[in-house]
Amino acid sequence: MVRLTVFFPLLLAVCALCADAQAPGDSAANTLPSAPIPAQQNQSQSQIQNQPGKQTKRILGIIPNFRSVSMDEKLPPLSARTKFKLMLEDSFDYSSFIYVGILAGIAQQEGSYPEFQTGAPAYARYYWHDFADTLDGNLMTEFLVPTATREDPRYYTMGRGGFIRRSAYSISRLLITRTDGGGSSPNFSEIVGNGAAAGISCFYYPSPERTWTKTGQRWVTQVGLDGFSNIIKEFWPDVNAKLFHNKY
Repeated sequence: MVRLTVFFPLLLAVCALCADAQAPGDSAANTLPSAPIPAQQNQSQSQIQNQPGKQTKRILGIIPNFRSVSMDEKLPPLSARTKFKLMLEDSFDYSSFIYVGILAGIAQQEGSYPEFQTGAPAYARYYWHDFADTLDGNLMTEFLVPTATREDPRYYTMGRGGFIRRSAYSISRLLITRTDGGGSSPNFSEIVGNGAAAGISCFYYPSPERTWTKTGQRWVTQVGLDGFSNIIKEFWPDVNAKLFHNKY
């Protein structure tokens, strides 16, 4: 799930960086010697760290980025067990509890659900509803649906081309995804999974929030946030390299 509150400044930085960025060219495949000397090993490690499109496990050292795959990286398909593990990592990472707490505070301040009333008990209601939404969404889009449809829930970084082309690619991943076999498929995990999660939320939200309109709004909102998250994932390696010198 996207950590929206810290993504706005990142996106602004991306726009500034990509205005005059050059698209990296394709690099030729290199074969490593069977027994490299230490100096060669250190050089190889430095090249890997600084290669274009290199993803990190966390954005800014905090936000989970476990499902992002670096540009041109070849990985084996995920087993159902590994998809379940990724879902747990995204849902129960320490930053998830902080993120949910921020969302709950904003929602309470705006009075998003008057039925929750005010004060500390209201904040607790906002908190567990937001946490349940996060868990539902991750469960459906990262484990249950992709396991059933044999889809790969990871984001594969494009890493080449201009800002518009890469942004379009990021958004298109909402509709098209990879299969466990390496092919392409409609992204049932994203569309059907978030729709199912929005439907499940009707079981624990107050009656006025269970209408088709309210449920559809939660569905569309989450799909839109996931698209924004994809853009951040796509350009995070550029931001990390140019602004932070691969600090993270």
